[in-house]
Amino acid sequence: MTSMMLSYRTRPIALAAVTACLSVFALISISIVHAQESDAAADLQQQIDAHNKQIADLDKEIAQHEKQLTAVSKEKKTLQNSVSQLNLSIKKTDTSITQTQNRIGSTQLQIQQLAGSINEKERAISVNKAGLAESMSLLYELGEEPFIVHVLSSDGVSDIWADTQAVMQLQGAVQDRVDTLADQKYQLSTIKTSAEEKRATLQKERNKLVSQKGSLNATKQAKNELLSQTKEKETEYQKLLKEKQAAKATFESALSNLNAKLQYIVKQSDITPAGKGVLSWPVDKVRVTQKFGNTDFAKSGAYNGKGHNGIDLGMSVGTPLKAALTGTVTGTGNTDAVRGCYSFGKWILIKHGNGLSTLYAHLSQINVSQGQSVATGDIIGYSGETGYATGPHLHFGVYVSSATQIMKLGDASKQKTACAGALMPIAPLSAYLNPLNYL
Repeated sequence: MTSMMLSYRTRPIALAAVTACLSVFALISISIVHAQESDAAADLQQQIDAHNKQIADLDKEIAQHEKQLTAVSKEKKTLQNSVSQLNLSIKKTDTSITQTQNRIGSTQLQIQQLAGSINEKERAISVNKAGLAESMSLLYELGEEPFIVHVLSSDGVSDIWADTQAVMQLQGAVQDRVDTLADQKYQLSTIKTSAEEKRATLQKERNKLVSQKGSLNATKQAKNELLSQTKEKETEYQKLLKEKQAAKATFESALSNLNAKLQYIVKQSDITPAGKGVLSWPVDKVRVTQKFGNTDFAKSGAYNGKGHNGIDLGMSVGTPLKAALTGTVTGTGNTDAVRGCYSFGKWILIKHGNGLSTLYAHLSQINVSQGQSVATGDIIGYSGETGYATGPHLHFGVYVSSATQIMKLGDASKQKTACAGALMPIAPLSAYLNPLNYL
């Protein structure tokens, strides 16, 4: 009887142990989740803050470069101004590359920070679950004993009820905590996934900028060659500009006469109806410097009085150019390869599935080849000032595909011109469409 009574009296000790056990686990969990940030975590945040500060400073630097570029582009076209404009573009691109690298670094640190928080949540969940398992085991053991045993081993029914209620409340609190932590872990995992996607996007951006820098360096080399040709004399540069202008006028006359002679009836059923959004803009920042058709510049005597057969988009050298629509590269070329021919410079023609073809001219670099398939928004090259251009820009044209062919100008026109051996897109006047009707 005495031994039985001693056994009974161990029950409140076991019940107290459940409460004590859960309390300990709860305290451990709270200490894990709400612990002071470690030195490593503090250092991580300092690094993130430092990256963000550098990014903000680089934003200001890029804005300053853009302001200087705008100012230089408005000045009189001189040899020194052309070189200065190119150098500013290179500085801007270098800064943009550094900025993107900082963004990548900041994002990587954020990913590490999120990973640490996720691990912390997982440890806390593990501790809480262990506490729940222990409490469930002890409660199960208590539940196996007849109720009369609990009564005999306690000072009264009220004590039994109080102890049991306390255990159940604490157990419920711990379970709620586990559920909360699991939800927080899910949210952090989602954020981490987004951060990783952002890092991948930024890495692509960095690769694009590095390629862009290559384009600028290539153009700088061309400018250095120009300095050599002109012997770094302004008079020689201005003389060269006049020669280019005269050669361009001869080319435009030959091309315009050929366009007028070509007979082709454009069937509207062969092309998609005009409408906004049929094509995407080939650049991120749009600045139209000359429209299609009989513009003021055309009225001044340009284009042999036949009007402008595309639109011009102003931008600094080395700006990434994108395909306006999914299609196939019909051809590429460089009229500068023919001595004395000042026309399209480096160009790309893409044929689309809706009966339209798009032309991109005056490029500094071509990144696609004939027969290659491209998707809307793919980078196909970089803007420049090749061919005849009064400043760095993109000449963007829209042609009727069925009426357009790529051939040497001399094969189609008997008019003598330095561009006779230059390969380029040829089309009748009726096949030139206003790009603004499709953008």
